[in-house]
Amino acid sequence: MSSSRTSTPDAEAAAVAVFTALADPTRRALLAELAAHGPATATDLADRLPISRQAIAKHLGLLSEAGLVAGVPGERRRVRYRLQAKPIAVAQGFLAALATDWDDRLQALRGHLDDRP
Repeated sequence: MSSSRTSTPDAEAAAVAVFTALADPTRRALLAELAAHGPATATDLADRLPISRQAIAKHLGLLSEAGLVAGVPGERRRVRYRLQAKPIAVAQGFLAALATDWDDRLQALRGHLDDRP
């Protein structure tokens, strides 16, 4: 990104954590499931997806570290996970700035090509 749009180190780290978490198809499936059906426990998700409960718990931990989900303790030590929007907004901001940089470069190239004889 250009220096005029450089994000803060915290925002950059948050974007990296989000993109790293989203790189895995299983984690994307878990997020999609939570988005479609609301908060759920690891056991609920294991009942709905072809993934073991242990694997789901591991992936939910990584999603939680990235800030994409938050666990809310419930009855009998069951944790319900729900989506968190703020990290997605940080990643969207990163992508929007990147897109603007590309738009600026493409516009400069278009101007250069239009000026050619």
